[in-house]
Amino acid sequence: MPLSLRNKKIIISAGASGIGWATAKVCLSKGAIVYICDIDKKLLIKTNKHPLTNKRLFSYLCDASDENEVSNFFNQINKKTKKIDALINNVGIAGPTGTIEKLNSDDWEQTLKVNVISHFYFTKLAIPMLKKNKGGSIISISSGAGIMGFPLRSPYAASKWAVIGLTKTLAMELGKFKIRANAICPGTIKGDRMVRVIRDKSKFLKVSKKIIEKEFVSMASMNCWIYEEDIGNICSFLISKEGERISGQAIPVDGNATRMD
Repeated sequence: MPLSLRNKKIIISAGASGIGWATAKVCLSKGAIVYICDIDKKLLIKTNKHPLTNKRLFSYLCDASDENEVSNFFNQINKKTKKIDALINNVGIAGPTGTIEKLNSDDWEQTLKVNVISHFYFTKLAIPMLKKNKGGSIISISSGAGIMGFPLRSPYAASKWAVIGLTKTLAMELGKFKIRANAICPGTIKGDRMVRVIRDKSKFLKVSKKIIEKEFVSMASMNCWIYEEDIGNICSFLISKEGERISGQAIPVDGNATRMD
């Protein structure tokens, strides 16, 4: 089969681990040229040792919540290319666990800054590069919490709903430029972040981590975990020619999650 993303240029925020790195590997395997940034220098160094990189992966240190660092990241990319085919807004944090009256303002603000405002920083700078490409795709990672809500995780849920609102607005603003905008809403992802979420919820509710883990899996009618590669595969599809008529959508990849509590 031909490589469906051959020579497509893709930017991925927080791309050195988790969903971001899984997506980068999927895109690289399909022939893309990938530019990732991350706040973790050690993880960035590790990605460059992966056999798929083959001079098609470019890694940069960047704090996505710092507008100046994001601007510098794009300045470095502009030295290599003036146009891109896709931006994947992947950066995000879990935020605090607790009922609203027990959360503090700093944690709320930090969650929104990383999960929403950073997407603005990246999108603003990516749009001119997509316009020069005469079209392309913006994909933002939301969550099942962005379409249902999430008890004990109010700042996270609020931020993920905001991502969908931004996505639908971008689709309306950019459609005339053949730029598509979509949000992906992962379900319960098997990975390090979920380990931390389960740990924090277990501590807050004073029940075992095994009970919390079982509850998370049971939220989907397929009674299954979602894997990071599942998100990479849907990103790849949306960037490819096969997805060129899809825009303004919030796409669940969650095994048919029916609840978040």
